[in-house]
Amino acid sequence: MQLEVSAEVILSQLGYSNNEASLKQAQRAIDVTKDYEKFAKHIITLNDHLKKMNAYVGLSNKTDYLKIKCDENDSKEILDAFHETVLAWAKKYNVDIERLDKKPIYYILGTSN
Repeated sequence: MQLEVSAEVILSQLGYSNNEASLKQAQRAIDVTKDYEKFAKHIITLNDHLKKMNAYVGLSNKTDYLKIKCDENDSKEILDAFHETVLAWAKKYNVDIERLDKKPIYYILGTSN
């Protein structure tokens, strides 16, 4: 059985309020993310794993893509672990990500193929 990770599910699993504006924003992120359904359930797993690093997957205020973010004030060890985790996740699931200006922020663009 394939679990559909809808806008409602994403909001709930990432800790957002389920309101009309958030639903529209989450749906836009799903719509622009190439082959979203192929790796969507792994986004939730990634978010759970990142919580230990004071990091998360969330909605972006600047783009329609989902973002992966870590607090810039964290220790170098935490930031290094964050980057390694995100890059390993993207490679494992063939997901294209884009890093924002050498900051600990990535956008989830979609599948690589």
